[in-house]
Amino acid sequence: MGRSDRQQFNSGSLQEADQLVLGREAYEERAWDDAYRFFWRAGEAAPLAVDDLERLAMSADLTGRDEEYLRALERTHHAYLDAGECRRAARCAFWLGLRLVFRGEMAQAAGWFGRAHRLLEREPHDCAEQGYLMLPHVEQQLASGNLEAAYAAASGAVEIGERFADVDLVACARHLQGRVLLRQRRTAEGFALLDEAMVSVTAGELSPLLTGLIYCSVIEACQQVHALGRAREWTSALGRWCAEQPQLISFSGTCLMHRAEIKRLSGAWQHAIDEAQQAVERLTQSNNRRDTAGAWYQLAEVYRLRGDFDVAEQAYRSASQHGFEPQPGLALLRLAERHIDAAAAAIRRVMGATTDQVRRIRLLPAHVEIMLAADDIEEARRACHELADVGESYGTEPLRALAAHARGAVELAEGEAQAALTWLRQALEGWQQVEAPYEAARVGVMIGQACRALGDNDGAELELQAARTVFRQLGAMPDLSRVDILLGMRSDGARGLSARELQVLRLVAAGKTNKQIANELDLSGKTVDRHVSNIFNKLDVPTRAAATAWAYEHRLV
Repeated sequence: MGRSDRQQFNSGSLQEADQLVLGREAYEERAWDDAYRFFWRAGEAAPLAVDDLERLAMSADLTGRDEEYLRALERTHHAYLDAGECRRAARCAFWLGLRLVFRGEMAQAAGWFGRAHRLLEREPHDCAEQGYLMLPHVEQQLASGNLEAAYAAASGAVEIGERFADVDLVACARHLQGRVLLRQRRTAEGFALLDEAMVSVTAGELSPLLTGLIYCSVIEACQQVHALGRAREWTSALGRWCAEQPQLISFSGTCLMHRAEIKRLSGAWQHAIDEAQQAVERLTQSNNRRDTAGAWYQLAEVYRLRGDFDVAEQAYRSASQHGFEPQPGLALLRLAERHIDAAAAAIRRVMGATTDQVRRIRLLPAHVEIMLAADDIEEARRACHELADVGESYGTEPLRALAAHARGAVELAEGEAQAALTWLRQALEGWQQVEAPYEAARVGVMIGQACRALGDNDGAELELQAARTVFRQLGAMPDLSRVDILLGMRSDGARGLSARELQVLRLVAAGKTNKQIANELDLSGKTVDRHVSNIFNKLDVPTRAAATAWAYEHRLV
């Protein structure tokens, strides 16, 4: 029976047995919201059997009903205790602890893990649940940097999973082995284990909960070391899995967050904004604070690159309020606002507090850029060397491109234009290979500057014009303004126009009304009116036609 058929039933007239049949049917069809509602209604009429309680809990989890999930799972735990099934009760305690870890409620999580261990002490024989309880230990050792201990614990969990033919446990523990190996810079071995775990995921061999958790963990591991190709591939697979289950909420929000990051890197910035906004909504609904923060950060990054600095700052603050360190994005925002001292202080502070090598990866490129802006070439060079070491160890193309970009920037700052070109050409090739147009265009600007330093003005103009075209297509207004200065397009600094005012001026010159500009830029009408008034005052022009003529005269359109 399909969902449309099930909806024809009047829930008030169905007997408890009918509700249970329909709930089990919906559960098998992965119609999670229908399943939850049928089981919940059946449970209102009479106590649910323990298997149905467990289905109710899982349906609540997959539809983003976090509190309902915890309550149903706790009821399931006690039902198994009452039935004398300590192993099953311990497994429920494990899942309760894990969810509380995700919520940041560590004391309660430790209590449930402790209860699970105590229950298993009563068991006369080994069991798969012992392997599950090794998984939090793996994560703890990973977080503290005890990589050998983490790998040993993950290997022990794999052995237990294989002994008891528990495919969920084997896949989860094996992917944790892969993550540990990545942290040890054993990249090929680490990716091999991640890919092996993902075979079980994509083949549909695992439970829905483990499927979603492993998808998200593997994608995050790929993004941490800038394995962009793998991240794109697994995110697409996660998207297909989510699309097959229209009533799935929990992992669909996380998928949207990952997709937003990939869209940003791929140059589809409006799509990135749309998907990050959807992610915030869904993740907030399911009380996933960690990924909600990540979605806010992705929103902030795109707004910063577009020059919407006020909106970007609010999004960074929202990420911070959800427990996410909004760096290096916030420091780069301060740099774009020309608050160089504030940017330098922020990036130095967070670099000093970050000892984990994988977490330092995402900070190092910004550290180099900000230190160069602060005229601290020596500190920039040290960060550049660290980034080069990381790029060589992990060997992913984007990391190598980041390292080459940083080396080229340092050489250029030291006046070594010819040496800079060698590194910048490598960086450009790397970004083109992974189809990251914004990063490639930024490198192109530096290549243009190096050409100009070497007296090749024609080469410089070609590189800068090519970069300008990309920035204009993307809507990267701060970068577009900087290139215009390098090309001599902005007389008197465009009379002091901000990046946003330049964007509005170009739309005015294109014949757009204020209302159309507001819609296109997602601004209020009053904000656009203020921008247009500021433009007229700064350019000392009386009309839109005069502003348009000025824009054409100064080659801004």
